[in-house]
Amino acid sequence: MIVTTEIVFVLALAAFMIGLSKGGLGGPVPVALTAPLLSLVLPPAQAVGIVLPLLLFADAFALYFYWQTWDMRYIRAMLPLGVIGALAGTALLVTLPGAVLGRVIGVLTLIAVVYRVMQPRLKALAYQPRRWHGPAAGGLSGFASALANAGAPPFTAYLLMQPSMTPLSFIGTTTLFFAVINALKVPGYLASGVTDLSMLAQTPLVLVLIPLGVWLGRAAVQRMNARLFEQIMLTALFIISLYLIVR
Repeated sequence: MIVTTEIVFVLALAAFMIGLSKGGLGGPVPVALTAPLLSLVLPPAQAVGIVLPLLLFADAFALYFYWQTWDMRYIRAMLPLGVIGALAGTALLVTLPGAVLGRVIGVLTLIAVVYRVMQPRLKALAYQPRRWHGPAAGGLSGFASALANAGAPPFTAYLLMQPSMTPLSFIGTTTLFFAVINALKVPGYLASGVTDLSMLAQTPLVLVLIPLGVWLGRAAVQRMNARLFEQIMLTALFIISLYLIVR
């Protein structure tokens, strides 16, 4: 595939935002922006597919920083159905027509925006835990992650309502879960051709922006208005999601 200047710019922006997210700036919001943003310049399936190697590269840094800070109780509860959800999402990704997939990405992105806006109210809910909540959240997260890199809402909603979840274990558990889910996507994405490694081969310097983003994200968390940054990201997500739905 011929990689235009426009594609290189958006791909570089996506890599940088993934790094910022893994560095702690904006939480999962910058990652959620990557697939819809790339869908503006690439076919939707290929947009989702090209983000995968960027995420895997970033996951390596995140696992290093948060090694063994995860809570295995929640990993064991969520991962089995998460695996099934990821496989189902991958199968659907490669069979949906491009126009339909673009709208699906838009809808899932819009759901992510609404969830993030409503998230502060979650802890105020009178939550009654059930054994099936963890597996259900894992399955939905794996499915949405494979289909549009939008697996954060059900996953974080479940973890935020757990009384024993500390901020560090929240980050560690999120890191491990999605590192495994992302790794499981690789065979299906490569076999179907939605992940075009030749595109990255033509733009190898894009990968440098991920560790740079991680470093800047970790540094900026203490210095910049993280809430303002997130609001800017959410506004961009909202606009792009509506465009993908109606175009």
